[in-house]
Amino acid sequence: MIDTFTKKRIDKILESYIEQKIPEHLKNEVKIYHKFRGNTVTLSQERPGYMGRRFEYPIAQLRLEESFWKVYWRDSKNKWHFIDDIEPDKQFEKQLMEIDNNDIFWV
Repeated sequence: MIDTFTKKRIDKILESYIEQKIPEHLKNEVKIYHKFRGNTVTLSQERPGYMGRRFEYPIAQLRLEESFWKVYWRDSKNKWHFIDDIEPDKQFEKQLMEIDNNDIFWV
């Protein structure tokens, strides 16, 4: 389980990241959320859909496993898969930048 201090630190990192990630002119349309569950942080994006509905799309998961953050992607069957090309790392910020720089996550 992610301890309280680490959770608060990650919250601040992600709030700053999300603020910078979405261009000002899209802030009313696109939202990025993060959720904690056990040792997992899931990033999701919410976008407008058909007939005024909004849809949430999971972007990536970061999992803390044996003191290392690992990055996962979700397939069309809602299964999460470890990304071999992104080496596990102890720094959450480094893994977040890997997600940011990888086209697989952002549409």
